[in-house]
Amino acid sequence: MKRELAILAAEQFDVLIIGGGAFGAAAAWDATLRGLRVALIEQDDFGSGASAECFKMVHGGIRYLQHGDVRRLRFSCAQRSAMLRIAPHLVTPLPIVIPTYGHGRQGKAFLAAGMLAYDLLTLGRNAGISDPTRRISGMELLSKTRILELFPEIEQRGLTGGAVFEDGQMYNAARLVLAFVKSAVNKGAVAANYVQASAFLWEGKRVCGVRAHDRAGGQELDIRAKLVLNAAGPWAEYLLNDPRHFPQHPRGHFSRDACFLVNRKPQSKYALAVPGWSRDSDAVVSRAARHLFAVPWRDYTLIGVWHRLFADRPDTAEVEESELAAWIAEMNASYPALRLSRQDVIYANCGLVPFGDGSSATGELSFGKESRFIDHRTQGIQGLVTLIGIRYTTARGDASTAIDLLLEQHPRAPQAPPTARIPLAGGDINDFAALQTSARQCVPETVPTRTLEAWLRNYGTEYGELAALARSPGLAQRVGETDTVMAEVTYAVQWEMAVHLSDVVLRRTNLGSGSHPGTSAISIVAHGMQQLHGWTDAKRTQEIADTQAMLRHHRAAEPVMGGV
Repeated sequence: MKRELAILAAEQFDVLIIGGGAFGAAAAWDATLRGLRVALIEQDDFGSGASAECFKMVHGGIRYLQHGDVRRLRFSCAQRSAMLRIAPHLVTPLPIVIPTYGHGRQGKAFLAAGMLAYDLLTLGRNAGISDPTRRISGMELLSKTRILELFPEIEQRGLTGGAVFEDGQMYNAARLVLAFVKSAVNKGAVAANYVQASAFLWEGKRVCGVRAHDRAGGQELDIRAKLVLNAAGPWAEYLLNDPRHFPQHPRGHFSRDACFLVNRKPQSKYALAVPGWSRDSDAVVSRAARHLFAVPWRDYTLIGVWHRLFADRPDTAEVEESELAAWIAEMNASYPALRLSRQDVIYANCGLVPFGDGSSATGELSFGKESRFIDHRTQGIQGLVTLIGIRYTTARGDASTAIDLLLEQHPRAPQAPPTARIPLAGGDINDFAALQTSARQCVPETVPTRTLEAWLRNYGTEYGELAALARSPGLAQRVGETDTVMAEVTYAVQWEMAVHLSDVVLRRTNLGSGSHPGTSAISIVAHGMQQLHGWTDAKRTQEIADTQAMLRHHRAAEPVMGGV
């Protein structure tokens, strides 16, 4: 997978996709499988925006039961099932416990009735999932005793028991985006990160491509295509800010969704849901406040999600210290046994997603419902569709819908491919445990078990390419005190389009995906990338400074011992 800008500038593509987040990447995969010549560009790195900053949940739609929205519930469940099928190395089931207190709407019977209805509405949720460990279990009622065995520290007064249901969880959200990109490229798509669309190209009232800027090399280029999908997320509407061609319209509302990671090793595989302080005003039937979640993720606990309206430019979104303090206070009030402090927080994430209309009549937040699709033919403009995706879970399904809508303008539109069943790159796995066993037998013992486990989760069946590289003594070297080895750095640069140091640290490897990997580790990777890219010493120094700045943006503190 290379940045082939000459090809982007030389050809006319059937479809050009702007935006390399989850929705744009899934659209590129979908369109390529239809036999179309596809180009995909992303102004930063693939999956570096809201996709990488998400809560890492693949939702099955149980919350939509409260809204009485069966259509959305079943659609979300189908998308979760698809992710479990096509990327079994990157998406796994996650059991979530909801304790119950008292009776009525807060009691076990009410919760059980809702969960039973959800199970009945999603009976086909495991179709085509061959690995039993990847199947979503039905709800299970738990006694008070069992709840306290799992979470002995929770509030006991009024506790009547609870229930557990399962959703999906991503091991690495950025690499799931990359899996879509790699899959598309493997089938013939041309993709490039750090290529920014600055303006549309026009033939009368028809969009026929974009004028683009190569942010890595500095050159300008025109990319031409018969059809264009604008899937640039919260940046999408800025491309429409052209009064000569587009009617003026107010920018849609966006929510800055945020979560944080704490240095608390999970005590079990179960996540815990507790009521927070905000309500979902749109729910037809509501038990209480919206839930906050304390979720096991790798060796940490992930906590969230918080929402607030955000009207500024997407690149200014960040988590402020005052907000962290407020969230810690809310979580401690909802789950006092955590006793969180600022020192426990090792990472904070936030990203922008479409919101509702701002607030309800009661002043409560009105949450976004569905992705936004704009067929610009309604404005008299041909060749362009805009997709602003709302939840990572629905990226594959919504991308297919957007391509269908775009191809209404194609004279011989090919049929939609079964992307819900075709494995992504590395995802052709029938039994993950069997893959683990066979990998351990054929990979040298010099590769630590934790490193091999990370390979299997990040690369799936492509782990052998890392193993081959790691046979070189220099590439078998660990990066600082982490479980990442230099083979992963080389692979990221040579085969995964890693342009900057931050691409490797934050998205291609596990180095900075959970916490600050330490200055020593960053320096080691920077020296390795300097050799691979031919950087000057000044360039290497700047890359280190830029990466450290990004980690500070995430409120990531360097570990005391310089490694994780």
